[in-house]
Amino acid sequence: SEKLRGGEDYGVPLVDSLAAGLDHDAEVVVDLSDEPVLGPPDRLRLASRALALGLPYVGADFRFDPPALEPFELPSLGIVGTGKRVGKTAVGAHAARVLSERYDVVVVAMGRGGPAEPEVAETPPTIDDLLALSRSGRHAASDYLEDAVLGGVVTIGCRRAGGGLAGAPFVSNVSEGAALAAERAPELVIFEGSGAAFPPIATSKRMLVVGGGQSPEVAAGYLNAYRILVSDLVLVIGGGDSVAAIRELTDVPVLEARLRPRPAGPVEGAVAVFTTAPADARGAIRAELEEQGLDVQHVSSSLADRDALRGELENVDAETILVELKAAAIDVVAEAAAERGARLVLLGSDVVADGLDERLLELADEAVREGVRA
Repeated sequence: SEKLRGGEDYGVPLVDSLAAGLDHDAEVVVDLSDEPVLGPPDRLRLASRALALGLPYVGADFRFDPPALEPFELPSLGIVGTGKRVGKTAVGAHAARVLSERYDVVVVAMGRGGPAEPEVAETPPTIDDLLALSRSGRHAASDYLEDAVLGGVVTIGCRRAGGGLAGAPFVSNVSEGAALAAERAPELVIFEGSGAAFPPIATSKRMLVVGGGQSPEVAAGYLNAYRILVSDLVLVIGGGDSVAAIRELTDVPVLEARLRPRPAGPVEGAVAVFTTAPADARGAIRAELEEQGLDVQHVSSSLADRDALRGELENVDAETILVELKAAAIDVVAEAAAERGARLVLLGSDVVADGLDERLLELADEAVREGVRA
């Protein structure tokens, strides 16, 4: 406005919003702006809105395309996240338990440590099964195994590598996993993302899991705004300042939740706990488990650091070892427990959120009624 006199004709329709551009059969958004009209946060917000409308967003030295999502023939729910270790797998297992009470559910989970070819876990694997898998040279703590153990439903494991800013994996075998799920003809399929990467499937409904420890600038900024805009339910683990920023972007329900650690089996005697949680969460984990009557002697946040983990294990003397099924849970912790004759129990998490189960059932019911996302 400081350069123009008014009344300019650009030869194309002028609209007041990206959504209005769809009335003119827009095929792409071209960004000719820069500072001081639009700074990086505003431009990425616009890019997110364009992608949510299915439009590429192109500028002088960048291009963002909506992630390519393959159609899927059965009712489905996608569970995706804004980053790694935000609680998505715990939410996925919780959703599987809740929804399997009403529907025949199959979970398709992808992970960086997933199998080279999709694999079906018909029943929850035992510790011995996981040890055998690890000793064969495989990663025995992949997300699909955690889902199978804690969700209690048939789970199909897939692999992905890399992830774009909008969530597209660089490569994955989820399409083959989806075909295996379809062959079983379940009433509902849950597709679980990995980190901030989407399963490349056009699911009927989608839930986004946000880490409460993420700043509002991250949780609702960059292309996480796109993730929010294409979701039907947002769950913020731990609540925090991000909740208000997310609600400014969307009209869908935004729920606050917390994770409550829960052993997946009987626990006896003194307990040592091994997790991937941040160090500042160890006190809360100890308190939650002690409220459940456990004698907690040690809490570790080193499960993803094998060297530190081995050092801690040398100094731990506990009758029961509680471990999340992540990172080095099997090849280091389970092996150490087996060597010393300690009881090994997997550690899951209950997702505590007012109204979550009802919202999950509503999404599932809508997916079954309406079919796949357009």
